[in-house]
Formats: sequence, C-alpha cells, structure tokens
Amino acid sequence: MRFRTLALGGALCAALAGAAAAEVKVGMITTLSGGGAGLGIDVRDGFMLAIEQSGRTDIEVIIEDDQRKPDVAVQLADKLVQSEKVDVLTGIIWSNLAMAVVPSVTAQGKFYLSPNAGPSQLAGRGCHKNYFNVAWQNDAFHEAAGKFAASEGNGKAIVIAPNYPAGKDAITGFKRGFGGEIAAEVYTKLGQTDYAAEIAQVKASGADVLYYFLPGGMGISFMKQYSGSGAEVPVIGPAFSFDQGILGAIGEAALGVKNTAHWSKDLDAPGNAEFVAAFTEKYGRLPSLYAAQGFDTGLLLVSASAKADVADADAFRAALKEADIQSVRGAFKFGENHHPIQTIYMREVVSEDGVVTNRLVGPAAVDYADPYGADCKM
Repeated sequence: MRFRTLALGGALCAALAGAAAAEVKVGMITTLSGGGAGLGIDVRDGFMLAIEQSGRTDIEVIIEDDQRKPDVAVQLADKLVQSEKVDVLTGIIWSNLAMAVVPSVTAQGKFYLSPNAGPSQLAGRGCHKNYFNVAWQNDAFHEAAGKFAASEGNGKAIVIAPNYPAGKDAITGFKRGFGGEIAAEVYTKLGQTDYAAEIAQVKASGADVLYYFLPGGMGISFMKQYSGSGAEVPVIGPAFSFDQGILGAIGEAALGVKNTAHWSKDLDAPGNAEFVAAFTEKYGRLPSLYAAQGFDTGLLLVSASAKADVADADAFRAALKEADIQSVRGAFKFGENHHPIQTIYMREVVSEDGVVTNRLVGPAAVDYADPYGADCKM
C-alpha cells in the first residue's frame, strides 16, 4: 500500500510500503483545517485504519484538504481526476462541497463513495450509478428524531439549523417525522458562533422541545451558550451535534441530551468492539461517528476492489452495490438509489468514569430508507 497525505500548498506526510504501482488509486478530499477539521480527520483516520487492517498492498490514497471551501474542493477534484488519474473519490464532509464536486466527477466516469455528506438532491433526481453513500441520506437522523420527539408527547417544536443543503434537509426530515406544530424554523449562518438571538427566540417560542442540527464548532458554541442561558426547553439533536469529539468540548452542558445515530461505540454489532479498541489504540482517542463512517467506507472499497477490477466499471459497481462488508453499525445494505437502508438508534449523553459520552438507548427507526429513492432513475 502506498498513500500520500497532501494539503493545498504542500505535503503533510508520505508513507510507502508494498507494491511500486497501485492498482486502485483513491483521491480523498476532506476537511483537515479550519472549522470542522475534526470531522475530516476522523473520516480520514477511520478510512485509513480499514485500509491498513486489510493488508492490501495495491491501494494508493491521496489525501487533500478542502479547507471547507467549495472552490478549493472543485480545484482538488479536477487535479485528482485529470492529473492524478484516480479511480475513486471519497472524503467530503459538507453537503455544499459534495454538491459542487460529486456531479462533475461521476459524469467523468469516476466512482464516488461518500463517508458523510448525503444531500437529498443526490439521493433523488440527481442520483448517479457511480455515486454510493456509505453514511446516510441527510434527512435520516432528523426524521428519526422527529418520530421520537412525537412519541414522547411533544406537540410543539422549534428547530434550528444552518442555512445550507444539509441544514435544510435536517429541518425537512425532522418535520416529516414529527408531524406536530413547528413554532419556528430558524436558519443560522454556516460557521456561526454567537447564538444569543436564537436562544432568545427559543425561550419565547412556547415550544415543548428544541431540535437543533449544528455540526462541529457550531454545536459546541450553541450548547455552551444554551446551557448557561437559563433556557428550559428540552433538547434533542442528531449525532452530528453530540458526537464524541464535540462532547469533549461541550462537557457536562450536554448531559441528558438525546441524539440519533446509526452507530454508537457500545452498539452490540460484530466487529464494533474490535474497531473501537483498534482505533483507540492507534490514535489515542475514542472513535466518533465520522470515524466509523470512514472505516465502513474503507471496508467497502477493500471488498469491492477484491471482487472486481475498478477498470471494469460495471463489475466494480456491482461489487459496491453488493456491500459485502461487516459494517460496525450492524445490518447494512444499499437501496436502489445507492443510499443505506439501516437502523437509526437513540443515544443519551451521560458521564462514564468522568468522561462525557453517549450511551445507547434503543432503536428510533428500524430499516430506515430515505424518501427520495422513488425519484432516482439510474
């Protein structure tokens, strides 16, 4: 195996082992600097752990930093496709970057395996035979959370999300699952850090429950401010706002919050405990949801490329669709639009031996399939 880790403007590191020429060349564009870098780092580390554990010597991975900028991501994709001649692309965290990159690279005959972003446009009318989402469609966690909030007897909710494709999908999904009254839909700026106005709106809303999707540093800032504001409206969210790396920064302010996820470190699924142990030993931290998604994406690449030559597009596509992997989230298969059909769980933020983390509560939506597949015509 040979892989290069590059940032825009220079190499970060390089390593070489095994064959001189790779048979499968992968371009990973992900966020490694600036806001949200922790998400990209976790996806990268999970993916590379799967490649390393496979023992494969014929996979080359070139890793680039998109800096969470769509124009940078487009430039990197062009370079990887046209100059580096990669076979497969992966890694993008943010849906606006995915919308800028995926349609172009799949139109050029390249395969894209998404380890995170799942905009509705790419699950429905904008689907493509070479695009596979290994994580989720954006609505999934939110729709399951809406169903849970309704089952708890909440009749009125206020919802907050950033104003970009994944934020809009989040609110759409929650509303679909909730079915009750929405006091207000509040859209913030992407990357916003001051939420005084939004918190005041929550307090005045008369809502029974607050649902918010603010990934990365946005969620850290919001929850710290919300906890200290005296607001009493109970909080539910998706795992993106309460994942392990984020909880380390929020701390006890998040205790008791329930959040939806397709994975948890304590999920009783074959191979999951081994993954958690291996990731923790290698990187010195607990894996996050993003690390688990990166790991599964690596497993899928390893499995498909062992069954079919990536140069035989039809055979490689069929091998991907088969999804012959033991996902660390348990049962996993692709729907006809190449998005997962999987169980979404509810987790609760707790303190274990002084560490703020998530504990599995139980299923929130079994065998969830996104609602956009009917519009996908491949």
